[in-house]
Amino acid sequence: MDAPASPPKQVESFASQVRNAVIWRSGTQIAAQLVQWASTFLVIRILSPGDYGLFAMTGVVMAFLNMLNGYGLASAVVQQRDITSRQVQQLFGMLIVLNLSLGAAQFLLAPLAAAYYRQPEVAHLLRVQALIYCGTPFIALPQALLSREMDFRLQGRVNILSSVAGATTALGGAYAGWGVWTLVFAPMVLFATRALGMTIAARMWIRPIFDFRGAGALARFGGMMAASQLFWFLQSQADVFIAGRHLSVYDLGIYTTSLFLAQIFVSKFVPPLNEVAFSAFARIQHDRAATAAAFIKGVRIVMLAALPFYVGLAVTAEPLVLVMLGEKWAAAATVVRLLALAMPFMTLQVLFSPACDALGRPGIGVRTGAIGSIILAAGFLVGVRWGVTGLSLTWIICYPLYLAISCSLALPVIGARVRDMAQAIAPTLVSAGVMAGIVVLVDRAVDWPPVLRLLMLVSVGAATYGAMLLVVARPLVRETVALVRNRV
Repeated sequence: MDAPASPPKQVESFASQVRNAVIWRSGTQIAAQLVQWASTFLVIRILSPGDYGLFAMTGVVMAFLNMLNGYGLASAVVQQRDITSRQVQQLFGMLIVLNLSLGAAQFLLAPLAAAYYRQPEVAHLLRVQALIYCGTPFIALPQALLSREMDFRLQGRVNILSSVAGATTALGGAYAGWGVWTLVFAPMVLFATRALGMTIAARMWIRPIFDFRGAGALARFGGMMAASQLFWFLQSQADVFIAGRHLSVYDLGIYTTSLFLAQIFVSKFVPPLNEVAFSAFARIQHDRAATAAAFIKGVRIVMLAALPFYVGLAVTAEPLVLVMLGEKWAAAATVVRLLALAMPFMTLQVLFSPACDALGRPGIGVRTGAIGSIILAAGFLVGVRWGVTGLSLTWIICYPLYLAISCSLALPVIGARVRDMAQAIAPTLVSAGVMAGIVVLVDRAVDWPPVLRLLMLVSVGAATYGAMLLVVARPLVRETVALVRNRV
C-alpha cells in the first residue's frame, strides 16, 4: 500500500499474525473492559434507572446517525488488496465531511427526539453529544490502517488508555452528582482520548483531500457497509425506540440495563474478534476452503466461551443482579434471565458478517439485516404490550428464526454447511446444559446471602463445565490449548 509508512515489522507466518492479533486485540479489550466495568457497575449503583432510561432515549438517535459515520468507508482500506496514498487522503476527507454533517443533523434533530419521547432534557443531551462526531475520522481511519497491517498491539494500548480516561470521568461525574450527564461526558472523554491516541499510533500525519473523483469503488463498498449498518441499527434500536414511547422511564432503564448485562459478551468481546477475523479473511479471501475452515474454527472457539457465559448468566441472574447492581435493580433479574437465553443465537448471527464482507459480499449482510429488522421490529411492536417481559420474550422467539434465515444466505457464500456449524457447537452445548442443571440443583439446596450464593454457583458451574468438556469435548480442549500455545 502506498500510504503513510508504518514501522518495520518482522516477517511472521500468517497463523502467528492471526494468533498475535487475537491475543493483543482480545487481551487489551478484556483489560479495557475490566476498567470500564469496574466504573460502570459503581456508577449504576449511584445513578437511578431513570437516568439510564433518559440516556437510552438519546442512544437511539446516536446509533442511527453513527451507522453513517464512515466506519464502512474506512473498512475499505482493510478489504482492498491495493490502496494508494491519494485514496487514503480522499477517505480522510470523506470522513470529515460526513461526520461534521452528522453532528449538525443531530443538533437539528434533538428537539424532534425530545418531543417524540416527551422528555425535554433529551434535546439538551443530544446537542452536547453531537460533539462526539468530531473525533470519528481520527479514530476510524487510523484504526483501519493499523488493522490492514494486523497491528492490534498499538490499538490495544490506545483502547486501554482511553478506557481509563472514560472510566475516571464516569466515576468523578457520578460522585459529583452529575446524574444523567455522567453518561454523556464519560464517552466524550473516551472518544477524544482514543482519537488522539489512534492518530499518533498510526502516524497518520496526512492532509485530507476533498476532491473525491476516482474514489467510486471505495465509496460503493462503504455504502454497502453503511446499508448493512442501517439494518443493524433497526434491529438493535427498534426495541428502545418502541419501548421509549410506551414504557415509563423507570421500566426502560430496567430493560436497557438488563440488556447491557445480557449482551456483555456479544457486544464487548465478539467485536474485537470480528475485527481480527475481517482482516484475516481478507488475506485469504481467494481460498474458499481455507475461509470455510477458519470460519468453523472461529465458531467453535467463540461458542466454547459464549455458551457457558450465557447459560451461567441465566441461572445466576438473581444473585448477580443483587450483588452487581444492588436492591433497587432487583426487577432486572427476570429480564436478564430471559435475555440471556436469546444471546447465543445473536452471537452466532454476528459471526457471519466479517467473512462475507471480507469475501467482497457485503450485500449478504444487507439482505440478512433487512430481514432481521422486519422480524424483530414486528416482534417488539407486539411484545411491548406486555412490558419488559414481552420485549424479552420477543428476543427468544424471533432471534432463532433470524439466525436460520441468515445461515441459509451466508453459509453458501462462506463455503460452510449447517452440519459443520452444528458439530462445532454440539459438545459445548451439551457441557453448558449439564452445567446449568447442576447449578440449578445447587441453588435450590442453599439459602445463603447473595454474595456467597453467587460465589458458590459460579464455582460449581465452572467446575462442572470444565469436567464435562474433558469428558465430551477433549479434542476441542486440546485444540484451544494448542492455539494459545501457538501450535495451530
